[in-house]
Amino acid sequence: MKQYSDNHIVVPRFNEKNGFYTTKQRSGLMRKIKSKNTKQELKLRRALWALGYRYRKNLTSLPGKPDIVYPKYKLAIFVDGEFWHGFNWQEKKEKIQTNRAFWVPKIERNMQRDKQNNQLLIDNGWHVMRFWEKGLKEDFDGCVQRIIGYIHEKKPGQNRM
Repeated sequence: MKQYSDNHIVVPRFNEKNGFYTTKQRSGLMRKIKSKNTKQELKLRRALWALGYRYRKNLTSLPGKPDIVYPKYKLAIFVDGEFWHGFNWQEKKEKIQTNRAFWVPKIERNMQRDKQNNQLLIDNGWHVMRFWEKGLKEDFDGCVQRIIGYIHEKKPGQNRM
């Protein structure tokens, strides 16, 4: 794997030995959070499928396991949750009060990994699109049009302007 200039952020293990504690109720809620097949991801996939755009999903052979992949067009699409991937991070970081010593490095490492995966994909000729779940909620049709626009631009035999 190619080394990048960012220093690797080390995330401490989340356990009582390291001073982190959470209630059983909070633990149960956190366990229910999905990493794949989120509501917005499913909505996007259904819309693309209904429009006739077939895709691969969660391709493990690609860095970051993109949520939606169009190998023919070398297009990797990620649907990112705001908390886990650091949306508006500088502002949100200050609001984290519980287990800060774990969550701040955890989210920052996720952000660092996203950048590295983007770069690895780009270095291998892929086009990367990342959508915030919030962005899909606010402008779903616009996001779908960005994807379709890119595919049409890359289709062989199409007039390119």
